[in-house]
Amino acid sequence: MKSSKLNNNNARKKSKGIISWPKDDRPREKLLKSGAENLSNSELLAILLRTGVPGCSAIDLARKVLNKFGTFRNMLHTDSREWKEFKGLGPAKIAQLKAALEIGRRFREDEVSANKTKIASAKDIVNILMPQMRDLKTEIFKVIYLDSNNKIIDTVDAAVGTVNHAMPIVREIIHVALQKFAVSII
Repeated sequence: MKSSKLNNNNARKKSKGIISWPKDDRPREKLLKSGAENLSNSELLAILLRTGVPGCSAIDLARKVLNKFGTFRNMLHTDSREWKEFKGLGPAKIAQLKAALEIGRRFREDEVSANKTKIASAKDIVNILMPQMRDLKTEIFKVIYLDSNNKIIDTVDAAVGTVNHAMPIVREIIHVALQKFAVSII
């Protein structure tokens, strides 16, 4: 009994909470003073986590998460079971992290499509579709409907398949193109 109390005290001494740090070193204060671009990935993640657990500050927890997953992109499609491996990550924090990661993905998607609605090359298509498709676990056959100026009218999932194939129905693709008055399709 006495040794478990000693271990708990040692753990608390080992990693003090961020509140005990000098104000200029705390991630939230550092962000507000110097800007988000001046923070490390673990500091940004610690701000989202808000709190740690006894013996493990939010920054320590953030470092553990980053060590396991490597990048924010890898975290985006991580199974909930893997998140639960971390002491201090319950359903609320996992949901907050997943929401923040999805906001980042959508921001990139919005940024690309807002800047490039006119299609001039295959690279334009890659830039538009890459953020939404790069981490998919199944095949999706997308159709892009264009007007006479090669501007996007709409992007539609024509078929969702399995891991390695999707079977679109050409008749439906053409029917939608006619409904949208599309001049060309990709």
